[in-house]
Amino acid sequence: MKMDARPPVLAVDRLSVEVGRRDVCRALDFTVQPGDTLVILGRNGAGKTTLLHTLAGLRDVLRGAVLLSGQPYAAWPRGHEACLRGLLAQSQPDFFSATVLETALVGRHPYLGRWDWEGPEDEAIALAALATMGLESFAERQVPTLSGGERQRLAIAALLVQQPRLYLLDEPLAHLDLHHEITVLDHFRDLAARGAGVVMVLHDINLAARYASHVLLLDGEGGHVIGPAAEVLTAERLSAAFGHPLRAVVDGNSTLFVPV
Repeated sequence: MKMDARPPVLAVDRLSVEVGRRDVCRALDFTVQPGDTLVILGRNGAGKTTLLHTLAGLRDVLRGAVLLSGQPYAAWPRGHEACLRGLLAQSQPDFFSATVLETALVGRHPYLGRWDWEGPEDEAIALAALATMGLESFAERQVPTLSGGERQRLAIAALLVQQPRLYLLDEPLAHLDLHHEITVLDHFRDLAARGAGVVMVLHDINLAARYASHVLLLDGEGGHVIGPAAEVLTAERLSAAFGHPLRAVVDGNSTLFVPV
């Protein structure tokens, strides 16, 4: 990926990931620099979530290396990695009742001491994140009363409250309508422009083409293609990876991919 004087927020060196006896990727190499947006694409079951969890330090690396801001996860003081990378998981379980604001404030925990409570500055950060996701009037609502889309936007707001250098997003558009899809993607593009690194799993190829600086395409059999979005996103490669023929349609300065 592009050269940058700052250290990469994420570096992957000869990484191989397996699920059971099936390869997700073999000898994967890339870096995510501040300003990069890497989108992971592949058919269902290709291992996108498994790979993302490996990049987040939630799965052991058996072959290769994953470096967060220049060091393996084990080298960072316990809990400090949460100040450097944030993960949006696919599902958002609610184990106990809480308000929307209380849930958003969970994102500040990496910055608090064991016996500390959130202060006015933390609350201001949380309220700003809720406003970004259109939830400013929901602060005192109980989370179980939210719709699926509102719950997803709250999960994204809590991640924004965490303020990491690296955002790892697993299907961030789940349950969202078109307006909120674009709002979310626009915001993460803005965060990248301000120096964050973003890695996200998407299902919409055309949104990937619109927002990704780089694309990692998994073929579901352990193979992969990675590089600048314009180079990776071709009808031939996408058709092979998704198991269905696609054709490219040029619309002004954009290229759209439609099923044949």
